[in-house]
Amino acid sequence: MDGLPDITPFRRRLAELEQAMSSSDFYSDRRKSAELSGEANRCRSIVNTTERLESLRRSIAENEELANDPDLGELAREELPALRAEAEAARETLLRAMVPPEPEDSRNTIIEIRGGTGGDEAGLFARDLCGMYCRYAENRGWKWEMLGGSETDVGGYKEVSVLITGTDVYKVLKYEAGVHRVQRVPKTETQGRIHTSTATVAVLPEAEEVDVKLNPAEIEETVARAGGAGGQHVNKTESAVQLIHKPTGVMVYCADERSQHKNRAKAYKVLLSRLYERKRAEEAAAYAAERKSQVGTGDRSERIRTYNFPQDRITDHRIGFTRHGMPALLAGDFQDLLDALAENDLRRRLAALGLADAPDAVADDSAD
Repeated sequence: MDGLPDITPFRRRLAELEQAMSSSDFYSDRRKSAELSGEANRCRSIVNTTERLESLRRSIAENEELANDPDLGELAREELPALRAEAEAARETLLRAMVPPEPEDSRNTIIEIRGGTGGDEAGLFARDLCGMYCRYAENRGWKWEMLGGSETDVGGYKEVSVLITGTDVYKVLKYEAGVHRVQRVPKTETQGRIHTSTATVAVLPEAEEVDVKLNPAEIEETVARAGGAGGQHVNKTESAVQLIHKPTGVMVYCADERSQHKNRAKAYKVLLSRLYERKRAEEAAAYAAERKSQVGTGDRSERIRTYNFPQDRITDHRIGFTRHGMPALLAGDFQDLLDALAENDLRRRLAALGLADAPDAVADDSAD
């Protein structure tokens, strides 16, 4: 982006937003006020950074003209590296501000993990992934809540859902959607052979009532006794709740709590988010072929990442990113991977706006 953008539209929009924000009832709608405040901050950043970049470029041009001056040339040449570095940093800031945020980025997130191919080992891997995301949330200062799950006989998960709440949760975790593959020797393997298993991860922005209108007549609800270990803790009441959205066939089952009321509330939360993601995917299908690997598009067959335990190696096949340190990663330490995915996505979006070159395609090493 050698030329600078015309910031007149951003100045005009910023003036409109600042006038709206001065209204006494601006904060009466908390969700809308947050969105408009975020847009105002973005417009302000674009205007201020462009003005700063213009000033830096003028200073660079002046110093370049003075570079051969017998009196001021040495000083001008000494200042040039710092000016150029500051201009490059301002340019990068401007590029990032030019990319509009996705509406869901600020949402809390429901992560659904299901054991895939690999039997018991797939369920154990699903549990490992669940723990990884929960520990990452704790490291970020976010909160997490188990929404429900179904365990395997050996302590893994057939499926599990977790709600993670905090600042920009969906923005950070949305790249985790897809098929995760593990290569390791299962605990039940007596001959030391490496097995390959998979788990699927769905990342759903938490929906609100205004996003999806639920017609009670279209929801079939059934209750049942939740399974338990028996004995004094046996569930003697019908606390498990299953919801079926009849028009779409989307089904949610929740038996995590002993209270039917709490299970019903959690089930509706998951149902809303699944229907919201379905709605988003349908609206995006016409123009978002690039995002086929994203959750909810129906294409979850794509392997996005491999966790190779014998070689202590994690490879993200979408961007060719490889790192080591499996214990640290499973303990929630994988910010470097998330940052690399976010940077790659930013470059693609900038390229779509004509502001940068698209990232190079990464060859998928199927032999990995």
